[in-house]
Amino acid sequence: MDNLRFALEGAWKVLAIGLVVGAGVPVVFALGIRSLAFGAGGDAETDHAAPHPLGRVLATLCFVVVVAVVAIGLAIIVASGLGKEVSFDHVFPTFADKK
Repeated sequence: MDNLRFALEGAWKVLAIGLVVGAGVPVVFALGIRSLAFGAGGDAETDHAAPHPLGRVLATLCFVVVVAVVAIGLAIIVASGLGKEVSFDHVFPTFADKK
């Protein structure tokens, strides 16, 4: 019975990460696109409002988050191919030898 509990624990963790990365990153990207339209104003908006600089700042932050998540994901894939792992012991992720 413990094996079933361990399997369900692992499945739950995979599901949670899949939802965060699989659905969360596209949502952040969509918010960035919406913020970019808000920042552009004019014909990009339905009410043809004036441009808002805050929209461009929010769009830039959203796109930076998306690019960072993709870069970290690629780093993890490359590290595992090189026989290393990605360590988050410091502020920036680094490659480290597997323990």
